[in-house]
Amino acid sequence: MARMIGSWLSGPSAALPKDQIKEQAYRGELLGLPADGPGALATTGRRIAALAIDWFTSAGVVMLLIGEAPLENSLIGTYTLMLWFAVGVVSITLFSFTPGQYMMGLQVARVDGPVRVGFLRALARQTLMVFIAPAVITDVDGRGMHDRATGTALVRTR
Repeated sequence: MARMIGSWLSGPSAALPKDQIKEQAYRGELLGLPADGPGALATTGRRIAALAIDWFTSAGVVMLLIGEAPLENSLIGTYTLMLWFAVGVVSITLFSFTPGQYMMGLQVARVDGPVRVGFLRALARQTLMVFIAPAVITDVDGRGMHDRATGTALVRTR
């Protein structure tokens, strides 16, 4: 019986890779990232703040484009999502960060090497973020499922 329930009662160590015995000292150690400063994994607070900045900026631009009585338009949420999606894909492809991530000192980086994220990874990452759940469910490093699926990580730039 102990073996049967041990997998979910074992705590965070149950999520470690099979060949790793002890827990990592800090988030991102398994990825070869520093513990703090530039290049370290972004905290949850910074991630949420960057997302909020991007979302509210997109909503503001949509309201300006709609013109008269934008809050009475039933499609404002759809237009905001479409603009947020497009800005995310284009800016991550070109610059490796969205405007909100830039303001919060964050950048999307590939974990397999020092190369740009690229269009396909940016598109896949942004598509997964539309569903919210992949960004909320994190691994032992604190990376969301969307980052894990695309081989990326949100890291600090300062």
